[in-house]
Amino acid sequence: MNEGKILLDIRDLTVHYITYDGTVRAVENLSLSLKYGETLGLVGETGAGKTTTVKTILRILQEPPAKIIKGEIIFENEDLLKKDMKKMRKIRGKQISMIFQDPMTSLNPVLTVQEQIMEVLRLHNRKLSKKEALIEALEMLEMVGIQAERGSDYPHQFSGGMKQRVIIAMALACNPKLLIADEPTTALDVTIQAQVLELMKRLKNEYDTSMIMITHDLGIVAEICDKIAIMYAGEIVEYGTRKHIFHNGLHPYTKGLFACIPNILDEETKLIPIKGLAPDPINLPLGCKFHPRCSYACEICKTEIPPNKEIEPGHFVRCHIV
Repeated sequence: MNEGKILLDIRDLTVHYITYDGTVRAVENLSLSLKYGETLGLVGETGAGKTTTVKTILRILQEPPAKIIKGEIIFENEDLLKKDMKKMRKIRGKQISMIFQDPMTSLNPVLTVQEQIMEVLRLHNRKLSKKEALIEALEMLEMVGIQAERGSDYPHQFSGGMKQRVIIAMALACNPKLLIADEPTTALDVTIQAQVLELMKRLKNEYDTSMIMITHDLGIVAEICDKIAIMYAGEIVEYGTRKHIFHNGLHPYTKGLFACIPNILDEETKLIPIKGLAPDPINLPLGCKFHPRCSYACEICKTEIPPNKEIEPGHFVRCHIV
């Protein structure tokens, strides 16, 4: 029924951190949208502003030092930035859930895993009895591949991969419309990564949940994302479908990311790293923020902010030379 409709629409979002050392411009004029049932991959180096963006959606930034300068976050036709904290608490966990980066620190060590899932369920459904919540919590554990008998175990009794499954069970307990996953496989080994990703894909399809996936791993993006946003220094420099980015990535930064991936079919090819380091967010360069590291940079790149061009329908690139 909602196919093709916009679930989340972020417009001109700007977020700064006001510190003693200066103003950190974490997110600048960011705009993107997500449809019902769609998966968006947010890709970029550490410090690009990915986590700040999703924390702003949930309104869990620490304010101060964080300050939302301007913008709108329209979720189901309502601006989340205009809601007070009481209304946001009703949205978090029920309509928008988040899987945090480190499963080791996301669970309460003194509560059993079933109690932690029950807490989420009863917080958003006051009519649910303890017995009913327990049944639902154990069903969620079974759904993510953990035996119901292990519900009475504590987090320290689970491996990293199993803890991540518990986190996923908690995030999906109330059947949210939007699931945010902040590098959910970073702390896991390769085999467990594959299992967790397969589980997330299956559950996303079962629940018809939209998802924002934050990752450094372009392999994960290729596996599960429909749309991709490449972030650099707080801006989205390229945005499009998986086909646009993987087959026709045009921004020099996007090209640089792909040049860093080894080719298993050609062992002779050397990797071409992106020169230099990501800029200091307190002292960002003028003009295009990527120009000090860009092999194609010209004079206009050093002085003027590049426009966001639509190269083909749905494919946007923020660059002077494209």
